[in-house]
Amino acid sequence: MTNETHLKYDTTTIALHWSTAALVVVLWIIGQTADWLPRGAVKTDYWSIHVLLGFALAFVLAWRILWRSLGGRRLPAADSGILHFLAEATHCLLYALLLTVVALGVVNAFVRGSSLFDIVNVPQLGDSALRRPITHWHGLAANILLGLAFLHAVAALIHHYALKDEVLRRMAPHRY
Repeated sequence: MTNETHLKYDTTTIALHWSTAALVVVLWIIGQTADWLPRGAVKTDYWSIHVLLGFALAFVLAWRILWRSLGGRRLPAADSGILHFLAEATHCLLYALLLTVVALGVVNAFVRGSSLFDIVNVPQLGDSALRRPITHWHGLAANILLGLAFLHAVAALIHHYALKDEVLRRMAPHRY
């Protein structure tokens, strides 16, 4: 057992990472499939779940950024040279896209004046003519985010199976 096997992120960082990943995937699936549903209560509830999970992602992302800047465990770079540069650039771009998708989603919820389960209404603020372009940019940014997250996951699997290093285990739950 090398020292490298002891390099793991803390429990909070790992939980925030996987919560972010799960929320992004579920939100993307809902966003891609909601329009398949006919108008009515089921569609309203489906979109309500999307909006609430989007606000949950905003909370997780804020906590994640705060935790990373104040308390999260820092590990030495796993790679050097071009691989390190690509990893850093990918992480920066992932954070930028996460912030963009969340910001556009929140703005979209308010421009639309969303109804949550036909119980609570998010107030409609701003020009309703912005609905279509904001929805477009939100969806486009979400698609790019999911594509980059997929490449991020592929890179982790390449590290694990081809390079046979400990990069994937750094972010794995502690029982792994």
